[in-house]
Amino acid sequence: MLKKLFDYQSCRWLFSLCLGTSLLLTSCNSQPKTTTNTQSDSDTLKLLYWQAPTILNPHLSTGLKDTEASRITLEPLASYDKNGELIPFLAAEIPTRENGGIAEDGKSVTWKLKPDLQWSDGTPFTADDVVFTYQFLSNPKVGATSAGDYEIIEKVEALDYNTVKITFKRVNPAWNRFFIGSSGLILPGHIYEKYNGENARQAPANLLPIGTGPYKVVEFKPGDVVIYEPNPYFRNADQLGFKRIELKGGGDATSAARAVLQTGDADYAFNLQVEAPILQQLETGGQGKLVSILGTLSERILLNFSDPNQETAEGERSNINNPHPFLSDKRVREAFSLAIDRDTISQQLYGITGKPAANILLLPEEYNSPNTSYSFNLEKAQQLLDEAGWKDTNNNGTRDKNGVEMQVVFQTSVNPLRQKTQEIVKQGLETIGVGVELKSIDASIFFSGDPSNNDTVERFYADLQMFTTGNYSPDPTNYMEGYKCDEIPQKANNWVGDNYTRYCNPEYDKIWEAATQELDPKKRQELFIKMNDIVVNDVVIIPLVHRADVTAISNRLQGFELTPWDRNTWNIKDWKFE
Repeated sequence: MLKKLFDYQSCRWLFSLCLGTSLLLTSCNSQPKTTTNTQSDSDTLKLLYWQAPTILNPHLSTGLKDTEASRITLEPLASYDKNGELIPFLAAEIPTRENGGIAEDGKSVTWKLKPDLQWSDGTPFTADDVVFTYQFLSNPKVGATSAGDYEIIEKVEALDYNTVKITFKRVNPAWNRFFIGSSGLILPGHIYEKYNGENARQAPANLLPIGTGPYKVVEFKPGDVVIYEPNPYFRNADQLGFKRIELKGGGDATSAARAVLQTGDADYAFNLQVEAPILQQLETGGQGKLVSILGTLSERILLNFSDPNQETAEGERSNINNPHPFLSDKRVREAFSLAIDRDTISQQLYGITGKPAANILLLPEEYNSPNTSYSFNLEKAQQLLDEAGWKDTNNNGTRDKNGVEMQVVFQTSVNPLRQKTQEIVKQGLETIGVGVELKSIDASIFFSGDPSNNDTVERFYADLQMFTTGNYSPDPTNYMEGYKCDEIPQKANNWVGDNYTRYCNPEYDKIWEAATQELDPKKRQELFIKMNDIVVNDVVIIPLVHRADVTAISNRLQGFELTPWDRNTWNIKDWKFE
C-alpha cells in the first residue's frame, strides 16, 4: 500500500477505457476475424497499456510496450529473475565451465537447447533458428535496433539440431549478453528468411508473430488491440492459465491504473508513471494492488550535441557534422543541469515511486558510482552562461550570442507526469534566460524506431528529450555501448543506434572496449563506473529520477513476478487467476 506523502488536487479523468467482452476487433492479417469474445471473464486475461504496441518484432522497435507485447509470444534462450539468476527458456541448461558450455579461452559459449520444441505453427524449433536470428540482427539492411548488441560476435553456428555455438571476435567475459532476456528474443527462420533485408519491416510476422512462447497472436490492430490464445505447441500448454488474452492500448497511465485498482475492468496495467498520491488514492478502490520494483530505470534528459535546426543538403537535421550552437559548450550543459530541480520533481511527482538520481548506471549496486552528485543552483547556472558569453543583449528575456537566441525545444512522450516534469524543467531554464518550447509526442511514435518518422527518439529533432531506460542485464555492456561514437543514429545508417545525443568521445570508446575484454570482475567494475562518470560529468545525460517500475494487478491474478532484467510479461506462462 502506498503511503500518502503530500496533499494533491483531484485528477480529472480524461476518459475511461472499457475492456468488455464485446470488443469489435480488426485484424491486420488474413486470418479469420473474431468479432466477439466467447470466453468468460474467468478465462480471459485483460492487459491495459496506455502506450499501445505498434509492432510485434522487438528487434525493429525501441519501445518497451512493443517488447512487452512481443514477449508473450517470443522467447530467449534464457533470462534473469529478480535475484539475478539465469533461468532457461529455450535452453536446456545454463552454460558453465563444468558442463563445457563456456570455453576456457573465453572466446565462445555453447548452448544446449531443449529437445522437441515447436513454433506456434507446428514447425520444429532448432539451433538453425538461433543462427538465423543472428543473421537477421547483424544484417545492416535490416536496420535492427538490437544490432549493436551483437557486434562482438564472429559467428553463430548450429553444431547439431539442438546445439548452438557462439564464437566471439576476441576474449569476452560477458558471454551471457546474447539471446538473453527481452533483447535476445529468437525469431523463426522459416518465417523471416524472405524478409532478411531492406524489406524486413514488411514481414507479416511483425504483426502476426510465430513464436515458441505460451500464447500466440490471433489478431492485432497496431495502436489498439492484440488478442492472444494458447499456443497448442507450447511445451507446457496444458498448464496455461488463460484461454484468451486481450491486450488493449490507448488512454493514459492514470486511466489504466483506475481500470485495475478501482473499476476492475482490467487485470494488469503497464508502466504506471503516475503521481504517487494519485496511485495511493486509486489503490483504496479495493479491486487490485500496486506491484513495484526499484530496478535499473532512470528518467533522464538527453542533450543534443548536433543542431536540430540546421539541414544538410539531403535535408537531414541533427547531423553529427553540424554541432549544436550552444549545447556543444560544456559550460552551457552544466548550467542546464544546475537549473533543474530534481528534488521537487522526485518528491512532488514521484513520491516513494522514485528518488533523485545522479547516475545512469544504477544496478547491480556495485556499478552505482559514488563519484557523482547533482545540485540545484540557479545563481551558479547564470554565472556559467555569462562566462560562456550568452547574455540577453536585446532585452527580450532570452539570452543570445552572435545573433543566436538560446531557444530550445524540449520533447518527451505524452504522459501527464512527464508533462508536469517538463513544466518544472521549463521554469528553471527560463529563470536563467533560456527560452523553452515544450513538445509531447504520442509514445507509439516516439518509441517506434520507425526510420521514416521525424518524431522518434532516434531522429532527435529537438534540443532536449526525456524518457526512461536502463540496463536489462546484470552485465551492463550492451547498455553502456549506447554512448559510443559508432552508435550514433544518422540517415547514413538508416537511423540505427542508441547514441541519440550524437556525443562522441574516443576515450569513452576505449574504456568500453577494455571492459568487453577484461576478465577481472573488480577491474570491469571500475571501467563501467568510469563510463558512467564520463557521461554524467560531461553532462551528456542529465539523470533525474531513479524510477520504480510500477504496475497494477487485479486481486485475482497470481504468479506475477517483476524482475529488473526482463519485461513484465517474461513469466506470463505462470500467471493464473485465483
